[in-house]
Amino acid sequence: MQEFILNTERKTSQAMYMEGYGKFSPEYLRIVSTAEMNLEDAKVLGIRDRVKLMSRDGVSVIVNVKVTDGIPRGTIFLPPGPWANVLITEGTDAIGVPSFRNEKIFVDTTTEPVTSLEEILRILSAKVLQIPHGTDIPLKSGEKRIIENVACPICAELCDYLKIEITGNRIVRNIGGCAKSVSKFLNYHKDRILKPYIRINDKLVEVSLEEALDKAADILVNAKYPLIYGLSITSVKTDEYAIQLAELLRGAVDNPSTFCHGPTSLAVQEVGGVFTTFSDVINLADLVIFWGSDPINSHVNHLSRNIVPKGRFIGGRKDRKIVVIDIRRTELANMADLFIQVKPGRDVELITALRMALHDLDIEVDNVAGVPRDMVYKLADMMASAKYGVIMYGLGITENGVKHRSVEELMKLVQDLNEYTKFAVMPMRGHYNVVGSNEASLWLTGYPYAVDFARGFSRMYVGVTTAMDLLINGDVDAALIVGHDPVASFPRKAVQHLSRIPVIVIDPKWSLTTAFADVIIPSGMTGIECEGSAYRMDKIPIRMKKILDPPPGVLCDYEILKLLIDRVINKKVGKA
Repeated sequence: MQEFILNTERKTSQAMYMEGYGKFSPEYLRIVSTAEMNLEDAKVLGIRDRVKLMSRDGVSVIVNVKVTDGIPRGTIFLPPGPWANVLITEGTDAIGVPSFRNEKIFVDTTTEPVTSLEEILRILSAKVLQIPHGTDIPLKSGEKRIIENVACPICAELCDYLKIEITGNRIVRNIGGCAKSVSKFLNYHKDRILKPYIRINDKLVEVSLEEALDKAADILVNAKYPLIYGLSITSVKTDEYAIQLAELLRGAVDNPSTFCHGPTSLAVQEVGGVFTTFSDVINLADLVIFWGSDPINSHVNHLSRNIVPKGRFIGGRKDRKIVVIDIRRTELANMADLFIQVKPGRDVELITALRMALHDLDIEVDNVAGVPRDMVYKLADMMASAKYGVIMYGLGITENGVKHRSVEELMKLVQDLNEYTKFAVMPMRGHYNVVGSNEASLWLTGYPYAVDFARGFSRMYVGVTTAMDLLINGDVDAALIVGHDPVASFPRKAVQHLSRIPVIVIDPKWSLTTAFADVIIPSGMTGIECEGSAYRMDKIPIRMKKILDPPPGVLCDYEILKLLIDRVINKKVGKA
């Protein structure tokens, strides 16, 4: 058994199968249970098609393995999902961000079969193992319609130029969307939750909406300190109602930025930031640096929308230099003008060296974080001589190394560069309204996430009131999950606490979290069946259209939360 570094990394195919066939589909499960490993490492260990991965505290899973020469030796890459998250230990470095990257694990050969989803759910102590997934909305033919300028509810790129062709209630074409977008729109009807459910013993029993709402309200009213979590694949209106409900319950409310770009918010609070918009990138940027970000897999239309097109002062890709800084050679790196491979977890050293080079300070070592000194000077010169530069950074920065401290140094680097030229940063945000959930939280509470109302007013204690820490430490006694799937994204110990407390799930589709739910309430799909607003990654608000009606008896998530608020108020008055 040999020690390796585990890094989680999203794949386009993962999102396509998730949106198209659901998280219980064999296609999705195969993707998230397949690891990538260096070819030489596999030869040394005698690994062929499967590998045993063990966490530092002794929990192990068997996964498929794909060998490649495109990743550094001593590392394992695995898509985020239940197989990876079982291996992630509970430490959050007191900022609410577990080590989804640069996590130490142990690797061994095996001939055992791949660990099944049911085995994973048993490890996580799921309440229900038989989920009635696979229910679809019946499709009917009818009038043909074409709806233009539709915003895509996938990622924070929020492409708002789609043309959607509909026949009856069947979406037949998505013009302008990426592969993920096409999969979501054309398969919106698949694997849907169509009726409310309540858990009785180890079974989910179908009930009326009134019964489900009453049960949910009882859980929330009787809880001493409930957590409301999710809100990144919903509308801003839903975020507002969720915050109102959290304040009413004197609970906590959090969103997924807690473990992705929460470090960005913390860094901006400390040192500020210089930000930009898509328009400025298209029209002005002659140097774009992708640092710890792989938009070919995470934001598929980003290059064709912002990097390739001609701008007012830039003649398109030919006038724009692209630099990629990452721990592995990504697909984008093969298209870049310059690729710099940095050692895992050591980005802050390279950022510091770049700042030294800008200030004409000597770098006394031959290489910094695996990057030759001459390359550091070359990159610093490229940055300082650019007319308008942008650093687009992703989870490779925020979830790696010293996390928010790396982002702080990145912000300082950009501030230094503005003494020479014009430079900005753009966080490559994930879910389509994760920025909106931050913005709504900021204007209503003064804090972007991890907001606590236990004392009757808003507070934020990172590492204490962040959702991950609240669950890992067992501080909350109920959870309301709105439009998110923490079982597919939280580390093992956090998920195991969900098995010990009442859980309410509001979601359009069957998620892995429904295996831990005591109440399930179906909701309409924002951007397809429900309208609202969302914020793009550059903080530009975008209107989400309603192009179809939700299934009969299914409400939009903000309508469900409004009904819950009314019931909670009535029950609290009754208890008083």
